[in-house]
Amino acid sequence: MPFDFTGKNVIVFGGTSGINLGIAKSFARAGANLAVASRKQDKVDAAVAALHGAKQALGYSLDVRDFDAVKAAIEHFRAERGTIDVLISGAAGNFPVPAAGLSPNGFKSVLEIDTLGTFHVMRAAYEHLTKPGASVINISAPQAWIPMAFQIHVCAAKAGVDMITKTLAIEWGHEGVRVNSVSPGPIDGTEGMDRLAPTPEAKAASARAVPLGRLGTVDDVADVCLFLASDYARYVSGVVLPADGGWTAGRGFGALGG
Repeated sequence: MPFDFTGKNVIVFGGTSGINLGIAKSFARAGANLAVASRKQDKVDAAVAALHGAKQALGYSLDVRDFDAVKAAIEHFRAERGTIDVLISGAAGNFPVPAAGLSPNGFKSVLEIDTLGTFHVMRAAYEHLTKPGASVINISAPQAWIPMAFQIHVCAAKAGVDMITKTLAIEWGHEGVRVNSVSPGPIDGTEGMDRLAPTPEAKAASARAVPLGRLGTVDDVADVCLFLASDYARYVSGVVLPADGGWTAGRGFGALGG
């Protein structure tokens, strides 16, 4: 299935590493005009340099918890490129910790990055979205609906992200803006996977728990985003789409020896 985003304007928040950088690279290869945003300037610079095929990719160093900074970046992107055709919101925080050992500030931090940060991106971008025709994609996680030990902060934060997605799909649909979430499963070579499965044995166990029998790749997730942003998904909105090889559908699969 070919994807052509030539001339389309795409901005990826959290787009300087891991899954989000992979998404940005895929849109660049498909011809889009790209911008990425995240906290550290050196990572922003490296990501912009890595976006081969993206003409004059733009980069913004900001914290999604700072609404004014998010708003300024989006306004600059609009001035430079025009309206936003595809908006990806993927900034996130995670660290495994038991609830009894999690500080209130740690819990707050993850909610502010994931949930409040997603709202900031959505709110600041709204008036600059192409209407009709814009595609908004929030990067979620299985923790949004599957409770996991040592992930109480992420479970709460991502559940909020998915409800933002569904609510905005209702509110913005009449203007021709589609809003969806993508929920990656165990994705190899990412910081999140390294934290949750830090040893080769843990990674192998994770792969066995996936019905398709392998860990996912960054490109597996990026291709789902390309689909959702394309005209092939023109009637898809308000969806939380797992990209996980059946992992959430088959919870316990590995433990049963499947």
